[in-house]
Amino acid sequence: MANIRQLDKRRKSVRNIRKITRTMELIATARFKKAMDRAAAATDYTKRITQIVQDLAKSGTDVSHPLLQAHSEVKAVDMLVLTANRGLCGGYNGSVVRVAVQRRNEIKEQAEAGQTSVSGKRGISAFRFAGVPVEKTYSEFDDQPSFDAVARIADELITRYITGQVDRVDVAYTRFVSSSKQIPTVETLLPFAGIEVLSSNSASNSTPSISTPSNSSDKTSTEKKLRDDYEFLPSAAGILEEVVPASFRARLFKCFLDAAVSEQIARMVAMKSATENAGDLIKSLSRTFNRARQSKITQEIMEIIGGVEALG
Repeated sequence: MANIRQLDKRRKSVRNIRKITRTMELIATARFKKAMDRAAAATDYTKRITQIVQDLAKSGTDVSHPLLQAHSEVKAVDMLVLTANRGLCGGYNGSVVRVAVQRRNEIKEQAEAGQTSVSGKRGISAFRFAGVPVEKTYSEFDDQPSFDAVARIADELITRYITGQVDRVDVAYTRFVSSSKQIPTVETLLPFAGIEVLSSNSASNSTPSISTPSNSSDKTSTEKKLRDDYEFLPSAAGILEEVVPASFRARLFKCFLDAAVSEQIARMVAMKSATENAGDLIKSLSRTFNRARQSKITQEIMEIIGGVEALG
């Protein structure tokens, strides 16, 4: 029969662990709500600024921007991987690393693997363990990423793309669809190739593109309507010069926010499951403890009865 003291100590230990996991679940729930509010607000802004760039590109004006133009040949591809600084969030980090490594292997078959940047201590450790070289690392992002910090990363990627150091920029992260659905994906952010308004049902691994009217008269009427809707001051080219980089920064910031929301959801689910498992284990240990105590009490009673009979 199991030792009663050991069972009692183990039961107390599991109870303490259950308190910790329950607390972490509540904290993750609170952080998830805040992160989801920020992501929802950023989604509206990103959709609107993307729509503006799309309208400018379809307005019929003779304007262009380097970020809207795909390079004739893809020789080098940069990749940014967004993971978490902490664990205890189920398979969140592993899923992102898995899709990132898979895309990197595909890139190496077709072009050179450019600069690989990883955000999050867990992703950094995973890439180092796998022997994948990482040029830049970021560990300052948490459940509330700063737009200024993300903008600095975006500006560096923009510079590398415009100067021709890289021909494509991919971002590996967990896309937030709903509280019950998060998809680890690799999305191509540069080149825009025209930009498509963001939607939860859009293909995550495809390069965004503009859908053009099939009929030339429809195209002409669309361009005329857009010209009537917009008045360019000082010029369409000057506006595009400001709006396109801003749109890229917003899209990259949205990726960081989606990753933060998905991390908190994964941690919330993992801690809830751990709390429930701890409760089941406590029940099992309590039954075993009660059986052992009952058996010991029965044995002591039998010994007393045996001693009384011996004395009689």
